[in-house]
Amino acid sequence: MNPKLSWWEKVSYGMGDFGPALLANLLLVFQLIFFTNVAGLPPGLAGTVLLIGKAWDAINDPLIGFLSDQTRSLWGRRLPWMVWGAVPLGVSFTGLWWVPPAADTMTKFWYYVAVAIAIHTFYTVVNLPYTALTAELTQDYDERTSLNSFRFGFSIGGSLCALTLALAIFQLFAGMPIQQRYQVLGTLGAVVAVLAIYACVWGIRRRAMHLEHQRRQTLDPPNEPIWAQWRAVLSNGPFLLVIGLYLCSWLALQNTVAVIPYFVKSWMGLTDAAFTQVVLAVQGTALVMLFLWERMSRRLGKKMVYFLGMAAWIAAQAGLFGLQPGQTALMFTLAVVAGVGVATAYLIPWSMLPDVIEWEEWRTGQRREGIFYSLMVFLQKVGLALGLFLVGQTLEWSGFIKTVAGQPEPLQPPSALLAIRLMIGPIPGVVLLIGLVFAYLYPITREKHAEILLQLAERRHTK
Repeated sequence: MNPKLSWWEKVSYGMGDFGPALLANLLLVFQLIFFTNVAGLPPGLAGTVLLIGKAWDAINDPLIGFLSDQTRSLWGRRLPWMVWGAVPLGVSFTGLWWVPPAADTMTKFWYYVAVAIAIHTFYTVVNLPYTALTAELTQDYDERTSLNSFRFGFSIGGSLCALTLALAIFQLFAGMPIQQRYQVLGTLGAVVAVLAIYACVWGIRRRAMHLEHQRRQTLDPPNEPIWAQWRAVLSNGPFLLVIGLYLCSWLALQNTVAVIPYFVKSWMGLTDAAFTQVVLAVQGTALVMLFLWERMSRRLGKKMVYFLGMAAWIAAQAGLFGLQPGQTALMFTLAVVAGVGVATAYLIPWSMLPDVIEWEEWRTGQRREGIFYSLMVFLQKVGLALGLFLVGQTLEWSGFIKTVAGQPEPLQPPSALLAIRLMIGPIPGVVLLIGLVFAYLYPITREKHAEILLQLAERRHTK
């Protein structure tokens, strides 16, 4: 049994999600509105850019998960991917916020499709091996929850940093054209993200080297073809329940955050700064609650914590639907309540996944961290892309009027305002309720996990 992770190792591991979260949050909050209001793409084409990128991820994610499981190096299977993927990720992200000069709509569309594919490729190269480290760094049921609390503490910190950076740049460079402000934001965000990824690699490299030495003595890498490994993973019942509840909670989160700028500006009649502050309220509350929920999960279990968090979140979504212009204080109150639940959407599914991997090893004798995490990372990105795509398509169907560069923002028709309110309240609320069904059916308790670990230890000892 490996010694418990030190505080510094947990901090170092957490820093690995700071950079990807910073970039992902900038994409989530600003990409759609950048495409429609700065680059001049129609909402339907803007949402389609993300959907095409995810079609590539259907190949990219499982392939990199499979290859990282097969990787051999002194630094283990995962860290080399992070080292070599960080800089290309930063470069491609910077290119997203450039508008091709004198280009027609379709030229800009295909440019952003190419850049989106590059971003998602290198995001997978960095983030998928990183997330797979959770199941390798510790096998302790509760310590995994603690490790994920550090990871998502930094993840939410990255999201807050993204919003703070955006606020600072938009205010400090208020006299600069909006396109150039986005370019500054993208470049600075990329630099910070790359540095954080390298800090993570440096901080956990010794433990990774130790674990690689142990693994070579006790486990052989999976030797089945990639399609056989996927078939085995998708026959794992607890895993299917985890991805069900994760996809529901993540889709609800991405949909809500994507539509917040339109809700705050078009329905509530507030400014760009106000919608950034709303997201800050949600994420700041989630950051605090993350560590409180981690402590509560030691007493109540992961499933009960998830149920409590979802109850608060669903109540907040219902309140936002009924919100009226002028009720700004109530809007921020509901954002805080939503943050209480959002924390469990970050923490619990990713804390369940390593336990499912032990279930798989107990069931089949193979550990397939890369394959499991490739599907989770893929679903995370599908949730992000699907949320943006659905928001873009719904706005277009509802008669949303796009902003023309250099002109005041138009007043939106009642049909567009109703669509925005539905997407901020009832629609994500129903999706969250479906996720609760998956959580209720999830079978791995603390006691069951301890039993699995005991049987695995006996099996390895007799080898």
